[in-house]
Amino acid sequence: MPPQPLVTARRLRKVYGKPGAREFTAVDGIDFEVRRGEAFGLLGANGAGKSSTMRMIACVSPVSGGDLTILGRDAATDGPAIRARLGVVPQDDTVDTELTVRENLLIYGRYFGLSKVEVRRRAAELLEFARLTEKADESVGALSGGMRRRLTIARALVNSPDIVLLDEPTTGLDPQARHLLWERLFQLKREGVTLLLTTHYMDEAEQLCDRLVVMDSGRIVAEGAPAELISRYTTREVVELRLTDGDRATYGDELRSLVARFEDLADRLLLYTDDGEDVLSRAHATGARPITALVRRSTLEDVFLTLTGRSLVD
Repeated sequence: MPPQPLVTARRLRKVYGKPGAREFTAVDGIDFEVRRGEAFGLLGANGAGKSSTMRMIACVSPVSGGDLTILGRDAATDGPAIRARLGVVPQDDTVDTELTVRENLLIYGRYFGLSKVEVRRRAAELLEFARLTEKADESVGALSGGMRRRLTIARALVNSPDIVLLDEPTTGLDPQARHLLWERLFQLKREGVTLLLTTHYMDEAEQLCDRLVVMDSGRIVAEGAPAELISRYTTREVVELRLTDGDRATYGDELRSLVARFEDLADRLLLYTDDGEDVLSRAHATGARPITALVRRSTLEDVFLTLTGRSLVD
């Protein structure tokens, strides 16, 4: 038999507000499973229900309805036991800026009842893992944003958790810091740590997630591996054409007729196809002369926008 999933949600709901008063349903009866050793993603626009779902899994927000089982325990009744086996990386770094890098790890480890010998051993390992050994005795206030983020992740690992929850792990980081953080998370996954993350970066989801769900208005609208979702919901390639106003008016209808699916955006025309070079050639044959023309592979971002729309959600 396959191993039992580490997280199982069935008809999971989260409702804010008091019964009888005005209520808001943030999570509306979702089902999903997280398997041991995988990286599982929750994607969605602001207000889609991602953070509410993560808070229920972290056992810091009570379940309003349905069933949520984590590490074989009921989230409704076994919160303290579950939290002891989780590592949590919040969206905003919460490390103590008055302490040194090493002290942050030592003190946090003591919260989990680790002995002084054990917590010092773990701190040394995690400083090496996060590439912070040379900064161990410096104040956290002197660290860059990327270093603080790595320290936050290292601190979440001090109790050797079975599951690590990461909420927008690379928000605000520069490209170099993001890629270094991706390397650290890849290493964790290779070591068998289960990752559950939310992210607004679609390239990050493609890089890190074995499977993911896309949430919209509190419900799951798609689930699968990134490559599966791209194959299921969009074409292999996308042709992006930026046109002058004159060419858009003259050739727009003819260009749209080249493909079964297109999007007419304010700044460009998107033509969805399995053969981008062929469509681009036929686009030039119409007489249109694009300001820029790009053939690219479809991405998870195309899937996300197809499922949730392009309208800004506040």
